[in-house]
Amino acid sequence: MRDNLSASSRVDAGEAPNELECLPYSVQHHDEGLCLLVRMGPHRILLDCGIGDSSLLLNTLTMAASIGNSPLPADLVLISHAHPDHARGLLTLHQAFPQLPIYASEVTSKLLPLNWREEDAKEIPQFCHALPLRSPVELQAGLVVELFPAGHLPGAVAFLLTYTNEQRSYKLLFTGDFFLSNSRLVEGLRLEELRGLDLNVLIIEGTYGTSRHPHRRNQENQLAERINRAIADHCSVLLPTPALGLGQELLMLLRSHHHFTGRDLDIWVDGAVATGCDAYLELLPHLPPSVQNFARHQPLFWDERVRPRVRRLHSEHRATVGKSPCIVLTDSTSDLKQYCQPDTGPWLILLPEKIDIKVNKKYFTPTTIESYLLAQHSDGPGTTQLIHNLRPQHVVFVHGSPAYLADLTSLEELQNRYHVHSPAAGTLVELPIGDTFLQPAAPETNYEGELTELGTVITITLPDAITADSRWRQFADTGLLEARWQGEELVLRGLSQRELLNQNGDRYILSDVDCCGNCRHQRGQRCWNPASPLYNFKVTLEGYCPVFERSLNNE
Repeated sequence: MRDNLSASSRVDAGEAPNELECLPYSVQHHDEGLCLLVRMGPHRILLDCGIGDSSLLLNTLTMAASIGNSPLPADLVLISHAHPDHARGLLTLHQAFPQLPIYASEVTSKLLPLNWREEDAKEIPQFCHALPLRSPVELQAGLVVELFPAGHLPGAVAFLLTYTNEQRSYKLLFTGDFFLSNSRLVEGLRLEELRGLDLNVLIIEGTYGTSRHPHRRNQENQLAERINRAIADHCSVLLPTPALGLGQELLMLLRSHHHFTGRDLDIWVDGAVATGCDAYLELLPHLPPSVQNFARHQPLFWDERVRPRVRRLHSEHRATVGKSPCIVLTDSTSDLKQYCQPDTGPWLILLPEKIDIKVNKKYFTPTTIESYLLAQHSDGPGTTQLIHNLRPQHVVFVHGSPAYLADLTSLEELQNRYHVHSPAAGTLVELPIGDTFLQPAAPETNYEGELTELGTVITITLPDAITADSRWRQFADTGLLEARWQGEELVLRGLSQRELLNQNGDRYILSDVDCCGNCRHQRGQRCWNPASPLYNFKVTLEGYCPVFERSLNNE
């Protein structure tokens, strides 16, 4: 472990100093939080401060200050957004080093106090300085920062740092947590704002690894359908979530989805999630125009007149909650037994994927526990899309399980084009910038062809290069294709021999084939086998996975 970000030793040895280095104190494996120290020339910048153990945080930063021969562990701190795994250590940091300047977006500066709900809000000092969006600010001589909205959460930003010396300029982008897609309360990161930056280093999150997600609207529909089915079965639904972000997104989904609009149904909001809703109401001018327009016609959250009714859960309501089907949003840290009481009906507990929420296995009433996907981070294709748009020399992956980050760093499309890093905590990453570094040309993934219509026959001609792909043999296995419209695009899929075992007219019957259509875990064209990689996703009936189990109806 090298934890000295000073270049003086190399200068004394006659070596050219490396101008860019990154030392992760914590890289957010599992629930440890994110905290990185970056050096750009003489400047030391702390990126996020999500270490939850205050003694560990203080020991780490005090040691960093002593090694750097400075009274402060860094020259300044930049906070990407207000979630605890990025910001919960800030109050401790400020109390230990009150002279250390801390910067974030205006919205984040207002949301930060929610990380210390046990403290008296009036006693929490206003230590965070708000920076404008999309406007370069020189924080120190030769060091400029610019903030770009990153999606994920109101106020979440990516930081572009530019350090300029007498020889050249260096550019580093830290994404924080980012999301390319629009969600109901936050607009996604805009790629067009970041193209052409001539970036040297990209520090990027990899929460979902190489996973590929269905479209955001499909995720919402799948979740709404599951909740609707539970209510129809006279079952109440319990949704434990973090205080900020997902809880408010769920609430807007439940208010506006056609399954619930106008329905005689109570949606109860409890604890920190309710506090988060109040905080969002204070930030209404910063939310997307569509949300502001919604709020002009009816309350954004609290509304007991319009169905479904959205109500804050007070102590006097607890005795009746769950006796008839309802929906409850509560803290991810709550004891869920307080809702699943003996005199209530059955409950469905829905847990968000990739968020570690501890739940009991036994409750006082019949309870089912399932998971759902409503992503707040970009998936694998979104992550690589951002990288390829920015084309940095170095890519540093943080924030995600070691296995997921390893999946990303091992991608051939990244290995062949960038210097890829996935450091463990305490490992110094040197980021040498070479003027002669050449990026290999991007691999060709799109092919142009010709379409010819002759009577009732349509011929599509593609270049020979497409057959060199290893996937061509499987695609062209039988010489037969299935075509379907997907929006304005026509999607072609090769039909396998398995699918042709039984035919009836122009429809393929798969009764004797090991496929999703015959699997005992396929219901409503969705996989309900927790052991399957397709779990909780909508599946095509001709699909297949390694844990296929034949339906009893087909045995």
